[in-house]
Amino acid sequence: MDGDVTRALEWAVEVAAWAPLPGSGETPLLWELLASTAAADVAVARVLEPHLDARAILHQAGLPVELEDVDADARSTWGVFAAEGPGMKVTAAERGSTWLLQGTKPWCSLAGQLTHALVTAHVQDTRRLFAVDLRQDAVSADAGPWFPRGLSQVVSAPVHFNSARAIPVGEAGWYLERPGFQWGGLAVAACWWGGAVGVARSLYEWARRGNPDQLAMSALGAVDTELNAARSVLREAAVGIDDPSPSASSEAMTALRARNLVAEVVDSTILRVGHARGPGPLVNDEAHARRVADLQLYVRQHHAAHDHAALGRALVASREASW
Repeated sequence: MDGDVTRALEWAVEVAAWAPLPGSGETPLLWELLASTAAADVAVARVLEPHLDARAILHQAGLPVELEDVDADARSTWGVFAAEGPGMKVTAAERGSTWLLQGTKPWCSLAGQLTHALVTAHVQDTRRLFAVDLRQDAVSADAGPWFPRGLSQVVSAPVHFNSARAIPVGEAGWYLERPGFQWGGLAVAACWWGGAVGVARSLYEWARRGNPDQLAMSALGAVDTELNAARSVLREAAVGIDDPSPSASSEAMTALRARNLVAEVVDSTILRVGHARGPGPLVNDEAHARRVADLQLYVRQHHAAHDHAALGRALVASREASW
């Protein structure tokens, strides 16, 4: 991305005009777009994915991207702010015909540069989704703390809402309960996979140019095996979104399996390529070093053992192991 977030956001708006929606029959093409973007530049994919996710959520809710009540139009740039954190909470209250948001939301990526966001807020004992114009005076985005070596331009920091005007998107609880809630997480996994492909290409091209030893060829073979396995799982999940089978596992279990596998393949790819090539490309190949740093931070959105445990609990509750 070379530090130009504005240009990446403008490109995301252009892509959103023609990119397929998830569940439209072309979900594999959508994820291929995200993966190909990440293979070229992980940070650009990190900008593109939430914009496309917001567009999909608005479409699923039956709302156009052009939301006049929050001064949005076809050129607006969107994020999805749904994270929760200790000591931070956003509440929503209705005042007459207006909804107002109050509180602090953590992990709001690019909030200082986006025009709009979909934000989850607490309404009594449930959460509801709202569309918010981030440019209003009642919204302030922190600049940090943000000291990463990867995704340095994609700042993810708290945002404060002080009676910020918003409009509801869906009924209370709809965002978390809707069919398709897991689709955004799977799209992120497609980005992770694409980033791993970019890292793996460094090893592949190096092996083609030189005379690698048996250990390097073993690393390349292992990387190829794992990347293809993860791609198959992602494609199966994408096809299942477009044409769900009544006998298929739950959407949550499918998403957890795919994300768990892809995250492990990402970590393995970075490790195997690093062992095979040594420190050289991390110090003398700027694009490779940046890709590894970006991807290592991006994939930490995965909750590691916690997500494995979540899948285990879901599997026991389902009473139907597929194996």
